Amino acid sequence: MKLELRGITKKFGALVANDHIDLTVEAGEIHCLLGENGAGKSTLMNVLYGLYQADEGEILLDDVVQNFAGPGDAMNAGIGMVHQHFMLIPVFTVAENVMLGHESTTFGGRLDLAAAREKVREISERFGFHVDPDALIGELPVGVQQRVEIIKALSRDARVLVFDEPTAVLTPQETDELMGIMRQLRESGTSIVFITHKLREVREVADRITVIRLGKVVGEAAPSATNAELASLMVGRAVELTVHKNPPQLGDEALVVSNLSVIDHVGQLVVNDVSFEVRRGEILAVAGVQGNGQTELTEAILGLQSRVTGSIELDGRELRHLSVRKILNAGVGFIPEDRQDDGLVGEFTIAENLMLDRSDQPPFVKAGSLQLGYLNDFAEAKSKEFDVRSQGIGTKVGRLSGGNQQKVVLARELSRELRLFVAAQPTRGIDVGSIEFVHKRIVETRDAGVPVVVVSTELDEVVALADRIMVMYRGKVVGIVPGTTPRDVLGLMMAGEVPAGEGAAA
Repeated sequence: MKLELRGITKKFGALVANDHIDLTVEAGEIHCLLGENGAGKSTLMNVLYGLYQADEGEILLDDVVQNFAGPGDAMNAGIGMVHQHFMLIPVFTVAENVMLGHESTTFGGRLDLAAAREKVREISERFGFHVDPDALIGELPVGVQQRVEIIKALSRDARVLVFDEPTAVLTPQETDELMGIMRQLRESGTSIVFITHKLREVREVADRITVIRLGKVVGEAAPSATNAELASLMVGRAVELTVHKNPPQLGDEALVVSNLSVIDHVGQLVVNDVSFEVRRGEILAVAGVQGNGQTELTEAILGLQSRVTGSIELDGRELRHLSVRKILNAGVGFIPEDRQDDGLVGEFTIAENLMLDRSDQPPFVKAGSLQLGYLNDFAEAKSKEFDVRSQGIGTKVGRLSGGNQQKVVLARELSRELRLFVAAQPTRGIDVGSIEFVHKRIVETRDAGVPVVVVSTELDEVVALADRIMVMYRGKVVGIVPGTTPRDVLGLMMAGEVPAGEGAAA
């Protein structure tokens, strides 16, 4: 089925998320929609799927104009979507999830689960999915759950499939399997729109590439385009994609974590007996698929988790029983994974956000009075040093782009004398140009002799930054390996496989 979007415009108040976008996807084609987070990709696909109504423009399928009042209309027209966050019910079986929303019944009025099971088996066999129709969703690996999402769409005769950031929760091996599935779907005549910001994946599977920046189509490219060319289209300028760093100059052990366990607010053991150390002048990168205890680990180090056992020592001082304020004052810098909720106050200015950690301390405060002159000079200097692009230090930080918001967090945390730097998902949701800047500052911090812990679900980022890599799976440490460990080995570790032989620890 041929898909055409003509002049699609979608506004949210004064924000133009999609600005007269044209897109054509031929039958049996994998068409990649490439752009940074916030570029307007997902908004465009939500218009296609009937979740949003366009303010202008039209959607055509096989040259016939469509009018979708909701996702039901889009599905009936042959459009399916595999969402980044799966729309599955964990306590239902595969068959029950597949039939949900378009249930069929037997003559006696009972749900026809037998027909749903048969549909799952038929599609699974056709594409080699190996999915048990009676398996509970909550007991399936993430990669298999994604196959169930695909089966759901195909069971409704989808001839155009939209994959919205489909590899965000997959290991490298699961990502490779998904690429194979996409090729099979293409060979069967299915049209695929593949939304991503990952250059490696784009070049591997796309037939054509359309690049969106700030809500507009800024160009098309062939899969033969280089990463540098694609990155330049995404951000509008040349970008250095390689992280340059010298071998580490290692000092003494600084951070020593021993037998650390964390129980979350619902009573689940989310960090299970984790032990590791980080030396001065070293970057330890924590790798793993999102949701395997990495978030809770960083929060435990910062004193943000209450049900913690074990030991967290920094330069011989136990941190575990200290308040967050005392841990920060002990010289711990922190980039939280959600900068908007945990790292910044959106209604505060750039200058005010830059002193959040020290708003009660000199030289920002003397004798109970805020030293505005010092604050303004400090903010101007840091904005320049960290290339924060705004209309001035009085700009509310909530009005900045994601990349500039992250630079404010980085400027605040790195403007203190640090004994440990913890960066959780430091480049999530920011453009390629800002990623280049953030990576450079992280390496400079390591080269200044500060121990650095980087937590990232982006394997490319882990490999680029790490001197050593600690892989977590279901709350446990699978292994700690050198930063030069091959990607395929790291991928297996992310799925819970302990590395064999020497190099299981480093």
